[in-house]
Amino acid sequence: MVLADEPTASLDSKSGHEVVKIMQKLAKEQGCTILIVTHDNRILDVADRIIELEDGHLIN
Repeated sequence: MVLADEPTASLDSKSGHEVVKIMQKLAKEQGCTILIVTHDNRILDVADRIIELEDGHLIN
């Protein structure tokens, strides 16, 4: 399992997408789970599942 806290912080959109695509490839090749915590809505398109946290409560 890979835990990534804001892996695209301070990156431009192209670099951020490259980082996420590399993580996605790693997950497929290694059969591992990747949990990304982010405020960057630009990378949501690669997620298999999205869970939101608002005011300490999970929102689906």
